[in-house]
Amino acid sequence: MTRHLPGIIAAITLVAVAVLAIWLWGLGGADQVLRAAAEAQREAQNAMARGLRALKGGQPGAWWGLMGVCFAYGFFHAAGPGHGKLVIGGYGLGRAVTLWRLSALAVASSLVQAATAVLLVLAGVWMFDWGRERLTATAENLLAPVSYGLMALLGLYLLLRGLRRGWRLWDARRHSHDHHGDHGHHDHHHTHADHHHDHGPGEVCSSCGHRHGPTLSEAENLRSWREAAAIIFSIAARPCTGAVFLLLLTWRLDVLGAGVAGAFAMGLGTASVTLCVALLAAGVRGGLLARMMSGDGTGGARIAAALEVCAGGLVLALCLQLLLRSI
Repeated sequence: MTRHLPGIIAAITLVAVAVLAIWLWGLGGADQVLRAAAEAQREAQNAMARGLRALKGGQPGAWWGLMGVCFAYGFFHAAGPGHGKLVIGGYGLGRAVTLWRLSALAVASSLVQAATAVLLVLAGVWMFDWGRERLTATAENLLAPVSYGLMALLGLYLLLRGLRRGWRLWDARRHSHDHHGDHGHHDHHHTHADHHHDHGPGEVCSSCGHRHGPTLSEAENLRSWREAAAIIFSIAARPCTGAVFLLLLTWRLDVLGAGVAGAFAMGLGTASVTLCVALLAAGVRGGLLARMMSGDGTGGARIAAALEVCAGGLVLALCLQLLLRSI
């Protein structure tokens, strides 16, 4: 029973994902979720308007009340398309990322997205004298397609990376089957004009006293930080229209500071949902890999490659769908 447990868990997970996908896109579940989120957003917008009136009137506690409403708006708004839930979740499912780094990535992407809204409104009203319609159109018709396109590219990157890893595993397995048994190897060495290098990548050469390349951990960290920057930029490229609306209102009411704080409160509300998705994805990945690791680790490696392919394909397909809807 224990031997078959990893396969059972993997099968249950795949069935659960398939059922969820059928409900979301086959039975109208996605529309139900979006309608419920839109209704909650409308209620939050009405509460936001009341909070702004209370703040303008100098009522006690109005500031913190407005911040709470903005946080709630961001939370409910995160149920809609975009905001990086899909990208963060897919990245956590497809890549071996530590929980703290994935959590920081989820929070940072939401806060940078809020900063994008602040910069857009401040530049629009102070430099170009744009109104609400122009700012909203810029966010929805220009920045949203850019964001969805970048997210789709990230999905394609995960997909191709997973396929490459899977191909290498398959090729190595085929090669080991074709070349089993003892083999005679020719001993040879490479001579260099000045000195030889009997060291691994990133180690200091005993002859010349310097390194000839980064270590594996340094290369992995560099790639991880580049991936993190790409993810944050792709998510933050599209500012939240609710934050744009709030900033315009507070600018006209001469309480812009409250609008800036409210935009970041919305970002924290969005981050709370994105963070849950990220932790869930990382937990699913870690649980599956821990149970699928065989003696030589190839079982876990194959599952990791499959997860990366599935996550990348899902991100690519859904972000392309969002991109087509936005153009």
